[in-house]
Amino acid sequence: MAQGGAQLDPLKFSCSICLDPLKDPVTVPCGHSYCSNCIKRHWDEEQNKGIYSCPLCGDKSRRRPDLKKSVVLAELVEDLKKTGLQAAAADLCSAGPEDVACDVCSGRKLKAIKSCLVCVASYCEEHLHGHYEAAPLKKHQLVEPSKKLQEKICSLHDEVKKIFCRTDQQCICYLCTMDQHRGHETVPAAAERRQKQKELEGSRLNIQQRIQEREKDVKQLQQEIAELKRKDVQLEQLAHTEDHTQFLHSYTSVSTLSEPTHYSSIQTAPLRDFEDVAAAVSESRDKLQDILRETEEVLLLQPQPESRADFLQYSQQITLDPNSVNRHLKLSDGDRKVTFTEEVQPYSDHPDRFTVWPQVLSRESLTGRSYWEVERRGWVGVAVTYKNISRAGRGEECGFGFNDKSWALYCYSDSFSFYHNNIHTPVSGPQSSRVGVYLDHRAGILSFYSVSETMTLLHRVQTSFTQPLHAGIRLYYSGISAELLKPE
Repeated sequence: MAQGGAQLDPLKFSCSICLDPLKDPVTVPCGHSYCSNCIKRHWDEEQNKGIYSCPLCGDKSRRRPDLKKSVVLAELVEDLKKTGLQAAAADLCSAGPEDVACDVCSGRKLKAIKSCLVCVASYCEEHLHGHYEAAPLKKHQLVEPSKKLQEKICSLHDEVKKIFCRTDQQCICYLCTMDQHRGHETVPAAAERRQKQKELEGSRLNIQQRIQEREKDVKQLQQEIAELKRKDVQLEQLAHTEDHTQFLHSYTSVSTLSEPTHYSSIQTAPLRDFEDVAAAVSESRDKLQDILRETEEVLLLQPQPESRADFLQYSQQITLDPNSVNRHLKLSDGDRKVTFTEEVQPYSDHPDRFTVWPQVLSRESLTGRSYWEVERRGWVGVAVTYKNISRAGRGEECGFGFNDKSWALYCYSDSFSFYHNNIHTPVSGPQSSRVGVYLDHRAGILSFYSVSETMTLLHRVQTSFTQPLHAGIRLYYSGISAELLKPE
């Protein structure tokens, strides 16, 4: 279908619902096309409303429209895949700035797959055939491609350095042994390599044993943190007990949980050497002990908010970062509102920008306790994420909730889903256009609420955050929006 040399834009052949290349493409009455399964799921969601709409243009119908398979579009998608594979193959074969180029290729240089120590040259797959077919060349020594071939040649005698001088601790050629290195202790370079290899393996074994010892210490400290968190959950459950009699009955036994746990079995043997390793382990132990103290102080002594008034004490104004916003998202209202639009926005290039996923991060980083609310119109993902989440491409490493760097609550028309590290957790709760998010970074608590006249907990996460977090928003299709509300 595609003509030779034609440039196909991948975005034009992507489904606006799943963002992937169209699979089994079908066309709706207004002319827009989607993956067959995606549009069916979308209309299944709208079935209770009795109105079926196009996610892109909003064209509505009271009767569920018939879907027509797009044969031409399916063929174009296949052509796009083939074109992409051919371009990728060409790029893989061409030598880049960091690659070793073939010394025989003229014009466009291909990547070398081997270097010859006898010829002192590098060859691509095509020009290497002679070394496999010609009898004299079969005896040449081939190695992995190297940019430092000239370093293997003696500058005085133009011979390959195959001898190691133990006296001067350097590689030399055989003519050097009869010249300036006469009388020195010399051995074949291969023999010296074997001896040094044994010494290297011994050093590695020593380091690996020391690492295992340190990992045992860290594991025991981590177990203590996990035990403290388990105790905190029990104390929190007691704190929320409404029955006074039950509270007082349980208090005596449960209150002893706040007493510190001592792990006297943790002992650290002196490292004797590798001072830098010792310093790193000592620093890690100090940090872990600080975490233990902070965990006891924060989790056991400070109560978590319960009423909306309590949450609003931690509310802060959050704005959206123009450097991270996808070009199909439009910011407004002082960078607090974001809307999905078919028109590409003229944002400048920036390494923080999401190139494919329709997402945006907050300018502000979040530590300590924070609370904010999001007013949504349509399918919206409300998330928190580390700043170092990937931005380029359509891979799962970029999507909120589909990697270990982000946590996301996805709000649909009549249901919720929570995602972290690509693990899906169904969430039930009352529908509302407003979602509240509470973060206690130090305590590792992240909670999502449905906010109307009252607050209803939808999902809570208890974990350990290792970096400052940023609020995130993902929009699903054209016309939907989300707004970060000002603190009230």
